[in-house]
Amino acid sequence: MGVRHALSVVLVDVNDEVVTAWRSAFADTPEVEIRRGSLLDVGADAWVSPTNERGRMDGGVDAVVKRHLGAGIQVRVQRAIRDGFGGRLPVGSAVCVPSGADVPRYLISTPTMRQSSQNVSDTMNVALACAAAFQAVHLQNRAKPGSIRSVALVGMGAQTGQVPAQVCANLMWTGYTLFHNHGFADYDELRAAVLRQLDDIEGAGSARRVRINVPQRPSFRH
Repeated sequence: MGVRHALSVVLVDVNDEVVTAWRSAFADTPEVEIRRGSLLDVGADAWVSPTNERGRMDGGVDAVVKRHLGAGIQVRVQRAIRDGFGGRLPVGSAVCVPSGADVPRYLISTPTMRQSSQNVSDTMNVALACAAAFQAVHLQNRAKPGSIRSVALVGMGAQTGQVPAQVCANLMWTGYTLFHNHGFADYDELRAAVLRQLDDIEGAGSARRVRINVPQRPSFRH
């Protein structure tokens, strides 16, 4: 497997409510850096852009990233979705493609919704998408060790997905923690683990983090 390198994680968003919610949800994970600002200003190896199942980069952060990196980035994302997933990228999966730029070197696209604009506030999609993004980092580093040492994520689903800021932060914490503590062979295994634990978030309350309870087992990541 090679040497497992430490991964620097930055959460960045222009939405003050999301940033405040992150600071609460990630209070016991000081290794995660939280910033208020634009994803475009983060000099990470990889950016994570929430997308839709077709990889159409026509709204939200996707559109901002496409304007910044050029139209070719959507072509690469959609080609990866076609080649790896038959043209539709399920929620709880992701693709990682070269960005064509020096910063970031990679773009990770992970769907929070099926269509370009969809209310996903009563779903687990944010947790699934966040965990899938980290799985994509792992798979890229497994294929090319050390290629992604830093990654930046925005508030998933908080804009076009209409997910309340605190719920967004709670679910992103869940997705991060799930992947940080456990190794998964593929996206199917990852999705199954999240779905087992988060069968209903509606009763969790906006102030309480959604905790996970996956039996600890040795991670295959090294």
